[in-house]
Amino acid sequence: MASLQIYDPFSDPAVESLLRSFFRPDRPERATPRSLPVDVSETENGYIVEAELAGVAKDEIHVAIEGNQVTIAAEVKRRGGGDQARVLRNERYYGNVYRSFALPVELDEGASEAKYENGLLTLTLVKKPAVAGRKLTVQ
Repeated sequence: MASLQIYDPFSDPAVESLLRSFFRPDRPERATPRSLPVDVSETENGYIVEAELAGVAKDEIHVAIEGNQVTIAAEVKRRGGGDQARVLRNERYYGNVYRSFALPVELDEGASEAKYENGLLTLTLVKKPAVAGRKLTVQ
């Protein structure tokens, strides 16, 4: 003969999860700022930096080089949908992204180049030639 068991629905994790989600206030999720992923590789006379900037217009990208400091800033703008479209889910971030990092040697701003194609920003950074030390004459 089979034994009888009493079922308690409130001890079931699935029911508890269902009730929690049912009573949770419905508020739209805001996408958090994303980091700007970069790859940096060193060549004989400089560095190559590749940064992912998908969905950014070319004129919204700003690159600054000061000494050995490289700064990349961009603005990701919302596209499509229009004002009358009702947003059901928003996972992509819209706004400003920024990344700054230092390299081991000073960079030549005039010889360095930036190219943006298919969502990938490629910086070709040229090392500044080392200045030879001067020998002082003792008088």
